[in-house]
Amino acid sequence: MVVQPFKTISVIGAGSWGTALARLLARKGYTVRLWAHEQEVAESIHTTHCNTLYLPDFLLPDSLSATASLAEAVRETDLLLLAVPSHAMHTILEQLHPHLTKPLPITIATKGIEEHSLSLMSNIVEHVLPHPWHPFVTILSGPSFAREVCQEKPTTILLAGHTGDLVTQLQQVFLTPQFRVYAGHDMIGAQIGGALKNVMAIASGIVDGLELGFNTRAALITRGLAEMIRLGIAMGADVSTLYGLSGLGDLVLTCTGSLSRNYTVGLQLGQGLSLDDILSHTSTVAEGIRTTRAAAGLAQRHNIEMPIVDGVYHVLFTQMDPRQAVANLMTRAAKVESGRGFDS
Repeated sequence: MVVQPFKTISVIGAGSWGTALARLLARKGYTVRLWAHEQEVAESIHTTHCNTLYLPDFLLPDSLSATASLAEAVRETDLLLLAVPSHAMHTILEQLHPHLTKPLPITIATKGIEEHSLSLMSNIVEHVLPHPWHPFVTILSGPSFAREVCQEKPTTILLAGHTGDLVTQLQQVFLTPQFRVYAGHDMIGAQIGGALKNVMAIASGIVDGLELGFNTRAALITRGLAEMIRLGIAMGADVSTLYGLSGLGDLVLTCTGSLSRNYTVGLQLGQGLSLDDILSHTSTVAEGIRTTRAAAGLAQRHNIEMPIVDGVYHVLFTQMDPRQAVANLMTRAAKVESGRGFDS
């Protein structure tokens, strides 16, 4: 499958990540339309060439325009890039569907799992859009803070899809000397890694908020990867994907980088703030909060143990003291370590 050359790209979602990707593509010479849920964001980009709410420090190219109209955003477009919060994906796609006249490539840059259905983002696209669209779906995932992408710091990322020639074509769309894109086929693994690392980042923030030290954080990252692999195996992922950029790479970044919103939520929980207090003082989305519920549901569905996910769930939603959650992890029955995540 080779599609027509890309000229116009529609980025749906003007948060920090959607804006960073839109900026990258516009700087490459594409005509980019960025859809913003908030009218004030679209207006600020139109008048100041800057997303003053989410990425205030970076000018946006003239070839990037913003709109709060989905119909306008996707008019005569060649590529859809979805970067909306996971909980809004289903609704936004249903609103988009009437404005999409023919199948075209869709790249999903959202990292999350739908909370009530436990669906991956690609499953939602396949549920809302007819079958002819399904081969056009790809996943963009990996260690990539939006701010550092805008600063043109070297970044590597995975683009996964079932149709090899389409992935190769899209790889060239995103590739720059500072933004290296690897091709892959495992869409399930790419999405599990991108979503579950946010839960582990909350756990890592809790560890640092409690000042438990580097030993504890290293153990958390390692055993967090084991849980991601365990779920990946249960859902049909290629284990090698979870040892790569969209698994281990993204896990290390979000568990150690202060720019991670999910890590920051965990850090504040470890320092004694309540979840309600934290959420009342932020305008950005920490996907790991909703993903924790979804991951707990998937663990139950597939009958696997995910003790770190379980601990984060209880800290977030049953007001368990973070120190008690750590104590519960440390006093579990002795286990045998398995590099492939089979054991618990």
